[in-house]
Amino acid sequence: MKLFCRKFGMGKPVVILHGLFGLSDNWVSFGRQLGEHYAVYIPDLRNHGQSPHSGIFDFPSLENDLSEMLDEYSLNEISLIGHSLGGKTAMYFTLHHPELIEKLVVVDISLRKSPPGMEHQQLLNAMMAVDFSHKNSRTDVENQLKVMVKSLKLRQFLLKNVYWRDRYSMDWRLNLKAINENLLSVFEGINDTGNYKGPVLFIRGGLSGYIRDSDLPDMEMKFPGAEVKTIANASHWVHADAPGEFYEVVKNFLDR
Repeated sequence: MKLFCRKFGMGKPVVILHGLFGLSDNWVSFGRQLGEHYAVYIPDLRNHGQSPHSGIFDFPSLENDLSEMLDEYSLNEISLIGHSLGGKTAMYFTLHHPELIEKLVVVDISLRKSPPGMEHQQLLNAMMAVDFSHKNSRTDVENQLKVMVKSLKLRQFLLKNVYWRDRYSMDWRLNLKAINENLLSVFEGINDTGNYKGPVLFIRGGLSGYIRDSDLPDMEMKFPGAEVKTIANASHWVHADAPGEFYEVVKNFLDR
């Protein structure tokens, strides 16, 4: 599948994978900043953003998409950064293609199976409940989301996925049907044999429970070169909550 991809800068290649319900646009500020030193590629995952839709949505398909993208741009020895679902995809890809990865950065996600919580299903249900037939502005859509999504930060995050399909109608860029039907697949654990001995940085939010202390032994077994950095006062969206500190931590790791 040919993914939509944003590119910034020149130099050694860095590929950034966004999380579930996200899109490449969420990483533009970080990508531009890092693009002053590296060639940064930020794709939209399948069923997200401007990339194609498919009824298949699991780690093997995400792996194949990334392989095709690296072939398309003739990329190898990349630094791979992934957040949440993108982080799990990055780990899955790295374990299967260690020869293509120079460094790996995983942001606030572990290897373990983590069945989708009520929040994920609630966000899906809220988006699927939006009736675009009488909505002509993002404010209209947000007012409908308010019924089920109380957090302003989450509503703003979801609203980035709304676009004008034509002059008269809005829609979600997300393939909500496929994501809903395959939600369990992307919350599976990464249990693949083998390991990756290259440099790995795990970044977790101090206010997030996505990487627990009990997860670290398994992560360090698969990635024996790993180090863990906790950014205090950051939630699961570490890069949005502490952009300055997050950038410094990532850039210092990539520059070594």
